[in-house]
Amino acid sequence: MGRLTEAVKHIIILNVILFIAPQLMPNLNLQSLFALYFPENDKFGFWQFLTHMFMHGGFAHILFNMYGLWAFGTPLEQMWGRNKFIFFYLSAGLGAGIIYTLVNYYQFNSVYDQLVSIGLTGTDIQSILNTGSYNNQILETISSADLSKFYGTYHTPAIGASGAVYGILVAFGLSFPNAKLALIFFPVPIAAKYFIPVIILGDLFFGFTNYSVGNIAHFAHVGGALIGFIIAWYWKQNQFKRWN
Repeated sequence: MGRLTEAVKHIIILNVILFIAPQLMPNLNLQSLFALYFPENDKFGFWQFLTHMFMHGGFAHILFNMYGLWAFGTPLEQMWGRNKFIFFYLSAGLGAGIIYTLVNYYQFNSVYDQLVSIGLTGTDIQSILNTGSYNNQILETISSADLSKFYGTYHTPAIGASGAVYGILVAFGLSFPNAKLALIFFPVPIAAKYFIPVIILGDLFFGFTNYSVGNIAHFAHVGGALIGFIIAWYWKQNQFKRWN
């Protein structure tokens, strides 16, 4: 950590502006335009793979993401240079959105196919998605939890810089493996090379199970971490020069 570097500073400023603007102007519904919706939803737009990473749902959400961006992104920008860091940040965020959407698409279609197999038409299924109501006989085949997730996937957009920040976390761990990190609720310093994999494994666990608390896009975190690892590992192996 150190002084606020140029790219990190401007990314934080952009996030803060997009967080404050809708609160000062309630009629400015930026979230419906910039948040990442499920592709089958009428509100979906391809630009949302990029714009969703600059939207946040609350003060704690943006605070922790911007802190992570500053704390772990600063040394990376100092090492890589501004342009290289921006490329990395956007790539990790885009990768997070794409992988998150692909996982959602697979899970959504799995339930959709089950509904078709018990005799529902496309119109019937769209009615469930529009109203959230269904014939209880469906529960003989599909659990209420799966139907709830099916409905939520369709309607709930993804927002936040977490995927890009996870990419930064992984790159930081590769670049500074012995740096000591600690969680607020577990304030014992642990080397980054052990700390960061544990966090990502946690996201995988919560992503594949029903133990997750709150509406957290775990697979966006994993997607950002994966893309961040691939790029950072490649750069490290090939000793890329700074991009100023």
